[in-house]
Amino acid sequence: MVWMGEATAGWPMQPSLKTGLHFGLTSGVITTLGLVVGLHAGTHSELAVIGGILTIAVADALSDAMGIHVSREAEDIYLTRELWVATAATFVVKLVIAVTFLVPVLFLTLPGAIVVSVVWGLGLLAALSYWIARSRHVAPSRVVLEHLVLAGAVVVITHFLGDWVHRYFGPL
Repeated sequence: MVWMGEATAGWPMQPSLKTGLHFGLTSGVITTLGLVVGLHAGTHSELAVIGGILTIAVADALSDAMGIHVSREAEDIYLTRELWVATAATFVVKLVIAVTFLVPVLFLTLPGAIVVSVVWGLGLLAALSYWIARSRHVAPSRVVLEHLVLAGAVVVITHFLGDWVHRYFGPL
């Protein structure tokens, strides 16, 4: 087992596990948040948002996990165990993160759930970004801002895409 020489948040983390955690969390937040915001703007349907979250939790988690697996396998520098650790970690983290977006949709009105989802997603991403910056010994504010701006762009773009679909194709 290969261990990072540096400590991440006070404890060493296997690089393959770190890849799965960071990629799964980031992708889980960005894709699910984009989906939730876009589906809400396009359909205003709680059922569509719930179905979208469940679908992306499974299909996109499997897709991302396989993408990590194949890309690392193609590099031909990782042990089989390292490939599978990154694959499994990506799948599990992405699935769990995506499913957390169901909670506000199930317990709040849809507009309120969207606001809570945006806050939750950006909060998770900010925390991860801070953790990454600290482990790299760089200024957290720059890293956090950079990542939140990119995530904010996803939220804005998917909202306007959903509005566009609603306007030009009518309510679904």
